[in-house]
Amino acid sequence: QVQLVESGGGSVQPGDSLRVACAASGDTLRSYTLGWFRQGPGKEREFVAAIRWNDGAIVYGDSVKGRYAISRDKAKNTVYLQMNSLKPEDTAVYYCAARARAIISSMSMLRGYDYWGQGTQVTVSS
Repeated sequence: QVQLVESGGGSVQPGDSLRVACAASGDTLRSYTLGWFRQGPGKEREFVAAIRWNDGAIVYGDSVKGRYAISRDKAKNTVYLQMNSLKPEDTAVYYCAARARAIISSMSMLRGYDYWGQGTQVTVSS
């Protein structure tokens, strides 16, 4: 069992940067992959980025490549999502999720994630 708590969302203007965090507790994360997904108004939940805890392997969704960066702090059991050059279409609730034993090709698949946080709202508007 893994518990996830997101923080750091807010309202920003286009072009701004924002960092959200996901604090994990419970089971050891050594065999887990931590991911970020988002769901905008009237849209399906979309894969953003994921990082494999033990070796740091990273996968990004096509819509955020080159603008977002995922990282982890092992000492704090926390995953970060640095979001740069934000656009209005990035507006969404951002969810942190965890899954066990993911291979690279499965890290972006929503259905494999067993644990979810409550989400944090990110709004990009002028």
